[in-house]
Amino acid sequence: MSMDLYTPEISALAIGNPFPERLADAAGSAEKRSPICGSRVTVDVDLGDDGRVARVGTVVRACLLGQASSTLMARHVVGRSPEEIAAARDALTAWLAGEGAVPDWPGLDIFTPGLKLTARHPSIRLAFEAAAEAAERAREKAPA
Repeated sequence: MSMDLYTPEISALAIGNPFPERLADAAGSAEKRSPICGSRVTVDVDLGDDGRVARVGTVVRACLLGQASSTLMARHVVGRSPEEIAAARDALTAWLAGEGAVPDWPGLDIFTPGLKLTARHPSIRLAFEAAAEAAERAREKAPA
């Protein structure tokens, strides 16, 4: 395993989640778990009248990489549409698989040293997978 991935910047991100608590009565929620390491991330979202994320809450019980990725997701998810979050999830998955460019989401390039460490990829993806699912569930509940 490359120690280049476990940098002071990653460690700082891991403790910097701006929304570390669940939302009461969230419109959409999702939990994702990595079968490899057991990391779990739960994301709650509420959408505003414009259909974009207005509030987010998280519970992160994950390794350092899962925590750091959750912070990056949480810092930049408010104001995004469910489609934008799903696109970020898909771009992250493709990039980690070596099939695309660095996703257009602030800060994800910090995981570049982990591209060859495929066992770490599920932890990096968890927060984005949970956020995309939670946002879609919230949209499904929104009045038409």
